[in-house]
Amino acid sequence: MELKDRRPETIAVWAGEERPVAAGAAQTPIVHSATFSYPDVDSWLAAALGEGPGHIYSRNTNPTVAVFEEKVRLLEGAQAATSFATGMAAISNTLFALLNTGDRVVSITDSYGGTSKIFLEILPRMGVEVELVRTDDLDDLDALDALDALDAAIGEGCRLVYLETPTNPTLKVVDLARAAAAARAVGAITVVDNTFATPINQQPLALGADLVVHSATKFLGGHDDAMGGVLAGRADLIRQVFHYREITGASLDAFSAYLLLRGLKTLDLRVRRQSDTALAVASWLSRHPRVETVCYPGLAQHPNHDVAARQMRGFGGVLSFAVKGDFDAAKRVLGRLKLAHRAASLGSVNTLAGPPAATSHVECTPEQRARLGIPEALIRYSCGVEAAEDLIQDLDQALAGA
Repeated sequence: MELKDRRPETIAVWAGEERPVAAGAAQTPIVHSATFSYPDVDSWLAAALGEGPGHIYSRNTNPTVAVFEEKVRLLEGAQAATSFATGMAAISNTLFALLNTGDRVVSITDSYGGTSKIFLEILPRMGVEVELVRTDDLDDLDALDALDALDAAIGEGCRLVYLETPTNPTLKVVDLARAAAAARAVGAITVVDNTFATPINQQPLALGADLVVHSATKFLGGHDDAMGGVLAGRADLIRQVFHYREITGASLDAFSAYLLLRGLKTLDLRVRRQSDTALAVASWLSRHPRVETVCYPGLAQHPNHDVAARQMRGFGGVLSFAVKGDFDAAKRVLGRLKLAHRAASLGSVNTLAGPPAATSHVECTPEQRARLGIPEALIRYSCGVEAAEDLIQDLDQALAGA
């Protein structure tokens, strides 16, 4: 059986590392070399032209980085993968490499705040038309539901469809198979941010997407000690983005790649545990009298639960909830938490919590967050690998005393 046909937990450990490397090392070493030498010009030239094995310069490719890319490639079932210094580098390089003046992009209003900035400010300056579709029902859409609205926007023609599911921070879910089919019908490329779900819980390429992007800083690394981004999918598109990235220089460094590799080996264990914990926490919060709403696709009452159950194997380790009251009420709850870092990230082995005003949508004004359907009293809560019972007890005392 080929490695690509193994289960994800096996792929995460062995991909790119089927054989021992230098000096018989069982783990991929950190290759901290900026450049690589060759015994003669012919072999050097073959490597430079991609006609032979080897690396030329670490801004382009690096042995440690290549192993990380291979793991993600096989986990996502992709033809190729390339990596970046950060998740936003992965997103921005992908969009800038694939779009030209006069192109049209369709996306959703619920994307991560940094991504929204690209759509709202940077791409329009480049002459790219952007349409952002709400992922909930709108009266001014003549009673079209959210999926119909997205289909209609795509059907008007576009170069690229960019989706994020579950969304950050309100955990809405987009029907990927349906959106990708609509994109194919007009010849558009579908790009999906799979950071929240991870390839353990969701594989967008298998649902029809062309490219999948991750902030590897989050669940893929899982330890809050390395930053990175990665893109996987069709080889022709990856090649185009890679050439853009190697010139702009937003490359992943070898040490970060090593740390991300270490994290990937426990990805399946961590994500399954975090998904189970998040479901338990969300269920408990949904019954708490001081909680207004809970956003988690694993709950039966979630408006997109049926779609999530169809396209996801697990519902992820992140949830959000709005406490009754205003922003000050959310701050009081956050201030009383003992088993959560008040920090702007997610996907770590330790629980992280914070308001969108200081995390995913810090760039937005309160009015802009309100238009995006993000309450000021919302708290994003990324479950770590602590015991669910302990996290629930901690939330209970925080809610009771705030």
